[in-house]
Amino acid sequence: QQYYSENQSYAAFLCVNIWALSPQQERKRALTVWSKVCFAIGGAPYQITATALGFFLQIFLLDVALLDPLNASVILFVGRAWDAVTDPAIGFLVSRSPWTRHGRMMPWILVSTIPAVLCYFLIWVVPPIEQGKIMWYLLFYCLFQTLQTCFHVPYSALTMFISNKQEERDSATAYRMTVEVLGTVIGTGVQGQIVGMANTPCINNTSPTNSSNHSRLAYMIASAVISLIYVLCAVVLFFGVREQDNQGGLKAQKHMSFQTGLRLVMGHGPYVKLVLAFLFTSLAFMLLEGNFAVFIKYTLGFREDFQNILLVIMLSATLTIPMWQWFLCRFGKKTAVYIGIPVMPFVILVVCVKSSLFVSYIVSIAAGASVAVAFLLPWSMLPDVVDDFKVQNPTSQGHEAIFYSFYVFFTKFASGVSLGVSTLALSFAGYVTGVCVQSDSVNLTLKILVSAAPVSLIALGLLIFKTYPINEERRQYNNKQLQLLLR
Repeated sequence: QQYYSENQSYAAFLCVNIWALSPQQERKRALTVWSKVCFAIGGAPYQITATALGFFLQIFLLDVALLDPLNASVILFVGRAWDAVTDPAIGFLVSRSPWTRHGRMMPWILVSTIPAVLCYFLIWVVPPIEQGKIMWYLLFYCLFQTLQTCFHVPYSALTMFISNKQEERDSATAYRMTVEVLGTVIGTGVQGQIVGMANTPCINNTSPTNSSNHSRLAYMIASAVISLIYVLCAVVLFFGVREQDNQGGLKAQKHMSFQTGLRLVMGHGPYVKLVLAFLFTSLAFMLLEGNFAVFIKYTLGFREDFQNILLVIMLSATLTIPMWQWFLCRFGKKTAVYIGIPVMPFVILVVCVKSSLFVSYIVSIAAGASVAVAFLLPWSMLPDVVDDFKVQNPTSQGHEAIFYSFYVFFTKFASGVSLGVSTLALSFAGYVTGVCVQSDSVNLTLKILVSAAPVSLIALGLLIFKTYPINEERRQYNNKQLQLLLR
């Protein structure tokens, strides 16, 4: 184990007090399948709640809570913007957390779970106060996003603390992505099927009516079920995964300031390029996610089938995750990005072809395969960037949470922008809450939001990604260097 003082040089850091792990110790630290499964289950709560909010919160605020589209856009944008701002702050606090007998990340996950599920449940309640609805949803939406950040940022950074071996982390990430995409299926299925059994009534004129108590109750039941699953997954993670100190025993390392850590992280070129590339692709997927339910319901006219189409997308994504994991191991991660993400524009067929339920399901299957890549690749490539940073800055350690929190910050910022802008665009187009048929201008706006805009953003993200420098050769080199540093 490595022991060194702050005044020792890097040469002394490499040469003094070094001892290698014995084969028995390496076997003891090796990740078991059970540990990988428990780690993966911990990623489900974020995806379940994020999917339910992403697909259904907009339509809930518009058609059940009966908020004006402008007010709904304010709630969605402010909530996600606040969520994005809290990520770097929580990441900084996590990086400064002391090591406990449960690790550094696990206490955050444990403490934040119960308050988070309470706030999540209250997001789906229609308060009996007409004038205070906006503040109600803003308050609990922001609180939930903050508490969920206290769960998800440490959980994301936990990837670097479950093993010091790159291949084990990649394998655990594949398990995680499979379960997380399955979490999107659960979120879509639970929320969609329960709510689908109590479709919000509509009228054939421009005067909206109040949603039935049955519809409100359905949303509350769905949120209660999801909250229970959230808690169970957190318990499995806490008791099933042992956090390792992969910093060579640096529990008492000197903490640098937030500004210094930010300069180091954002000054690392591969990280900046990776984040920018996935920022645009994430924005594309979130535009599609946030508007697809409304698009299916009104533009395509499939009011009774929209939840089933969403479920098909997520099932397709779940089933194709193992295929993409094999593909990236065989052909490399950059190749997987170029092949997988451009599949998503198949959704254009839904817009261009005359409304057809069969075509919608076929396109949903293709879109799901692309969603799988969007889930798998960022989290599989972030550890490569962190490893690259460690090789280039061997005396600067403990920044994993900052790397992950800023990536989450940018993706959530993209989500806030997509939800706020799209709902605002619907407001300008003349969206009317509660009616069965929207105007042609609303339908045209929805077509742009789920086809032309995402395709343009994906093209921009792929152009940036061409400059990303970490290929398979560089990954192998970094892996060898890190193994030398850890022995």
